[in-house]
Amino acid sequence: MASNTRNAQQRLGATDTDDVSSHPGCRRSPVADGDRVPGRRHNLVTVLRQRGFRRLLAGRLAAQLADGLFQAGLAGSVLFNPEQAASPLAIAAAFAVILLPYSLIGPYLGVFLDRWSRRTVIVLANLLRAVLAIPVIALIWTGAQGIPFLFMTLLVIGLGRLFLAAVSAALPHVVEDRQLVTANAFANTLGSIVFSAGLGGVALLVLLGLPATFHGYASVAVLAPLGYALSAAVTRWSYNPTELGPDVRHRHSTTLRGAVAEVGRQTANGFRHLARRPPALYPLAAQSVHRVFYGVLALAVTLRYRYAFAEDGDLGGSVSGIGGAFVTGGIGILVAALITPAIARRIGGRRWITLLLAVTGVVVATFGLPASSTLLPIAVGWVALASQGTKIVVDTALQHECADEYRGRAFSINDTLFNLCFVVGTYAGALAMPDTGRAPAVMTAVALGYAAVTVWFAVVSGRVSRAARAVIPAARETLRPCMPAAPHESRWASAR
Repeated sequence: MASNTRNAQQRLGATDTDDVSSHPGCRRSPVADGDRVPGRRHNLVTVLRQRGFRRLLAGRLAAQLADGLFQAGLAGSVLFNPEQAASPLAIAAAFAVILLPYSLIGPYLGVFLDRWSRRTVIVLANLLRAVLAIPVIALIWTGAQGIPFLFMTLLVIGLGRLFLAAVSAALPHVVEDRQLVTANAFANTLGSIVFSAGLGGVALLVLLGLPATFHGYASVAVLAPLGYALSAAVTRWSYNPTELGPDVRHRHSTTLRGAVAEVGRQTANGFRHLARRPPALYPLAAQSVHRVFYGVLALAVTLRYRYAFAEDGDLGGSVSGIGGAFVTGGIGILVAALITPAIARRIGGRRWITLLLAVTGVVVATFGLPASSTLLPIAVGWVALASQGTKIVVDTALQHECADEYRGRAFSINDTLFNLCFVVGTYAGALAMPDTGRAPAVMTAVALGYAAVTVWFAVVSGRVSRAARAVIPAARETLRPCMPAAPHESRWASAR
């Protein structure tokens, strides 16, 4: 019996060694999204009562509304503009130029999220975006979309990704650990809805008469710097410099030069930290594969509305059509927020991701394969629901499984994969699809791909769940003096 207990300790320690330091002499045991704890409330009202969460959310929403307006101006000036002609490869190249440079350095910036005050990162990122967005908008107005335009656009969007990574890493500092599922569901979903509202609002203005020209798109994007500045102000006056982490005991005292010198080593440590945590690694891998397919589908939808569904070249009608698709996508996101926390607690996060991936394959084959402007919004709505539900579970897994001193790197790695896989998908779609976006063979391949990743994820995550059930009983006996009164499974309880 003693040897079994020691073996259980060793196996448990192999995956969670970094968390022991959080509370000396006692392992931190947050409740995974699959647990039920008597007497504990996980509902949204409880989360919203926490002032720190409300203020972090307010800053996030102001920035994401500004993102929606800014990116609608960008996308409209490039994709839905009679003065521009965009081929599939040109669209994929635009995504690559905008997303890949930051994605490649994202893990390195994550090291600094684990060193510097996250409040300072959030404030400075938004202030810089407010300043840099102004010349970008001026270039949209003039139609000058050369190297300076691409470079400054890259900086604005890259700083936006850094901002979201910092907000995600800071969330465990403003809500209780056992409330992270609900907090993630609400914050991520409302943020996505607000972002979509910015995009959809511009589409509505075009439908109501806003010229689909460089001047028209620049005139709506001009509101974005105000949103970025508001977000910076809310965060600056809501928290002290250390309140959003990283924890003081995890902060590094080396100079900036020394920090830059060890970035590579620290980033490698972040990858190793994730690799030792299958409960976070496998959902992250499944989401990354989903993002490749998502890139293919996003390009197909854009091309269909830009060319196939445009009547007599009417780009105003195309913009309103894709605006309707954004509305169904927003509904899908909202539904995901409402149902994911409850379903994840009842059946577990692993089973919920498995179900989402499986149904997505069926939906793509049923509603995305036919070239129908009536069926396509249904597919868009479900894919948005599946994407948001998966993201909620993945973000929560990273927050639960990763020690605080590694969370910045974990979310930067997540962000890098999120963007990189999307770009890979758009390029794959651009090489395989015609300008109209009508490609039955490609849609069939995507549907089969979802079936394959569903089977893989169910198998590998099931192994982790069985291993956790084997380890936890012996570990509980050893750690009983410092465990909460309510029994938990492991953090991988969310994968039951």
